[in-house]
Amino acid sequence: MEISLARRKGRRRPVSFKFKHRAAHLLLFAVLAAFSAALIARPERYVSACADGIALWAGSVLPSLFPFMVVSGILVNTGLAERMSRPFGGACRALKLPKAAAACFAIGIVCGYPAGCRTASSLCRAGAVTREECARLAALCSTSGPLFAIGTVGAVFFKSGALGAKLFAAHAFSVAAVAVVFSLFGKRPEEKAVPPLKRGDVLNESFYGAASAAMTAGAFIAFFYIVAEIAADYYILYPVERVLNLAFGEEAARAAAEGLIEMTRGCARLAECGGTFALPLAGFTVTFGGACVLLQQLCFVVPCGVKPLRFIAVKSIQAAVCFFILLAIR
Repeated sequence: MEISLARRKGRRRPVSFKFKHRAAHLLLFAVLAAFSAALIARPERYVSACADGIALWAGSVLPSLFPFMVVSGILVNTGLAERMSRPFGGACRALKLPKAAAACFAIGIVCGYPAGCRTASSLCRAGAVTREECARLAALCSTSGPLFAIGTVGAVFFKSGALGAKLFAAHAFSVAAVAVVFSLFGKRPEEKAVPPLKRGDVLNESFYGAASAAMTAGAFIAFFYIVAEIAADYYILYPVERVLNLAFGEEAARAAAEGLIEMTRGCARLAECGGTFALPLAGFTVTFGGACVLLQQLCFVVPCGVKPLRFIAVKSIQAAVCFFILLAIR
């Protein structure tokens, strides 16, 4: 037995694995080098873009995100989230979802990105849900909040709170429906109870965790504002734009492509374009989240075993469902 274990430990990884590993590192180095070169070439433009991202975070995201992050942390750490879910336990079991799913979904839908995934991650780290159950919760709780969908996208960008409410309803339904369908094909969740933290630990974990999450969101927004500017300046998304142009027209295609990187910019551009596909594409953008929002959420759930490609695939399906719902009811 000891000899076999030693042999296993002494085995070398296949050449193909080493080649892929080195290729991935070389690709990452090339991307980072190109990004740095672009920054050096036009620093005034990209410093301004970074400042715009920070201003958006400080003026709109932080005031709406941080209080809800604190509230969600207190709910989870005191065990109130679990108690809130008890009346919905039967429905959650029937849908093969953890019993905390109802409260987790409520937190996500009220707070918005990335509070839902942070809550799912907290439940997993506390032992309330397994890694597989955390993946189901991440798909269910990955939602935008009404403040952004109705207030920012609807009232500010599209100049209509009613359109924002329509977008938010389609977004919430598509996220929940797709997540539930995928959950039904999984195993029935285990029943677990997690003791609440002590009072001092609750405050520390809730406030420190909320501050850390809010700062992380700001860093992502500022960084991807720069990425979006570089992508536009160097036509990085041109192939995507050409494909989308076949169905939606040049302006809408360019706006939708920007939304794949940074959600807020894409929605603003789509509202400026107008037309039949503007609101459905905005619904797709809000539901998918773009690279900026996706990576914020993955930062929380990947350490809990959620596979990035699986999560992105589910988000893509949810976004497509939202697009077709808005297209049908426009």
